[in-house]
Amino acid sequence: MLKFIKKLGIKGATIAIFFLLIQAFCDLYIPTLTAHMINEGVVGENIPAILKIGLVMLGFSAMSFVAALLNTYTSAKIAYKLGAKIRREVYQKTVSFSKVEIDYFGTSSLITRGTNDVTQMQLLIEMGLKFLIIAPLYLVGGIFLSYRLSPSLTTPYIVIVPIIFLITFVLFHFANPLFEKMQKNIDRLNLIFKEGLTGYKVIRAFNQESVEYNRYRLENEKYTKTAIKSNVLLIFLMPFVTFFVSLAAVIITWLGAGLIDTGTLQIGTLIGVAAYTTQILMGIALITNIISSIPRGRVSAKRINEVLDKPLEIKEGTLPMLENPTQELLSLKNVFFTYPHAEKAALENINFDVQKGETVAIIGSTGAGKTTLINLLNRFYLTNAGEIKFGQEAIQNIKKAELYRQISFVPQQNTLFFGTVRENLKMADPTASDQDILWAVAQANATDFLFEKQGLETLVEKNGANFSGGQRQRLCLARAFLKKSLLYIFDDSFSAIDFKTDSLIQKNLKTNFKPAAKIIVAQRIATVKNAHRILVLNKGRIVGFDSHDNLAKNNTIYQEIMASQTEEKAEYKHAND
Repeated sequence: MLKFIKKLGIKGATIAIFFLLIQAFCDLYIPTLTAHMINEGVVGENIPAILKIGLVMLGFSAMSFVAALLNTYTSAKIAYKLGAKIRREVYQKTVSFSKVEIDYFGTSSLITRGTNDVTQMQLLIEMGLKFLIIAPLYLVGGIFLSYRLSPSLTTPYIVIVPIIFLITFVLFHFANPLFEKMQKNIDRLNLIFKEGLTGYKVIRAFNQESVEYNRYRLENEKYTKTAIKSNVLLIFLMPFVTFFVSLAAVIITWLGAGLIDTGTLQIGTLIGVAAYTTQILMGIALITNIISSIPRGRVSAKRINEVLDKPLEIKEGTLPMLENPTQELLSLKNVFFTYPHAEKAALENINFDVQKGETVAIIGSTGAGKTTLINLLNRFYLTNAGEIKFGQEAIQNIKKAELYRQISFVPQQNTLFFGTVRENLKMADPTASDQDILWAVAQANATDFLFEKQGLETLVEKNGANFSGGQRQRLCLARAFLKKSLLYIFDDSFSAIDFKTDSLIQKNLKTNFKPAAKIIVAQRIATVKNAHRILVLNKGRIVGFDSHDNLAKNNTIYQEIMASQTEEKAEYKHAND
């Protein structure tokens, strides 16, 4: 909290505290004026004194009211500005994460940290600026000014206040772990809710609605029980506070009545000390209110700091991209990679190169390591051993922005964003003209279906729900084609496209992207057979790297893949006949 206030709101915080001090001083001095007015004016029947002191009291009340308003405005403004800044920093740090950090936190937890946790911290900042200073002032100032009026009547406060704080400490000692557990429960609830939304088709297809509902219900019940326990502990605090402060008021009244009876205490003094009971009670109530917010705010601040302080696994490179890379554009030497906590390596001893203008295809069974290899080429992960070079320079040494400017990538999952088709495609090149965009659309064979709608102005719904799987895939290909790059990477980006369209796009790639290198990950032999070289992966190892014809003659794994697809085609043709 202090770190962010120092960054953004130090001036505003000072102003808020200034108004807070004025408010506290005015509120604390009014009971003393009340005692003087009764002792000097009411008891002595001195009307001028009553009017004079009464006007001063009205002045202090007005000052307190104005200061409270200004403090509330300033505190709220600072808190929400700081909340906005924290959200920006959390989001900025999150989008800089590689797959390593995202896997470490989990997407659901990152969403919770960027929303719920920031809100909790924002509330703590707002309450702190409003009450963190005024509450001790009410408490300590009330006891001090009460002591000035009558030391003997202040003794009950000096005894009771430490008891209240001891009870507060004990309650929060048990409540703090519960708040941490609550935030983890929220992470889990978000995860289940997100899975239910994204996987609703699967859930319905297998008639698992009740199972998923029960899974969410059980997690919700865990959260509810934890929330009840933590909040009940905090709620118990106020009855204790009220009881002990009321007990102090009774004792003060009893002692004061005795002193008045003996003539050693004026009635105005007793009323003034009794009025300070309200101030002290307010101070204790505000302190307990702030303290009740601290455990949850502390947990949230800790979780936010975990994101902001998380060191990036993949550091920013320092070298610029070479303007004219060598003919050997990409090379991998003795590359090994193992996922965190995995027992077995996902990739072992990977060695191959890609030349300018060359098309290299990667094929293999499910789980062979194809996507893992692509993630390494895109610097989503770092190799455990070995070296990947782009233009004769290790990719970890190249500035990320310059590296990604020379790589055009179509991931396995087709991702479109809410907006128009034009806005989605211009992500690849914000300066592209409509003519350039239409050319890219044509390369992806997407012109016909796009202009059956509203062309480039066609609205893309969330996740591209208003397009079929094949149409989404072609729009993602068009986005990649729009970007002029040295290397184009397609991670199983033709799987939802029919054979005829696939063939047309492959022809366009071969004709119109000759200078660039292409890496195509695919499952179908038809997609990869025209590549210059085909890399065959099996269980994380390269078992072949040659042309289609040579692999078809000499490579057992490739022959098995061909045979399985040939049988599927024959069975399909026989069934249709």
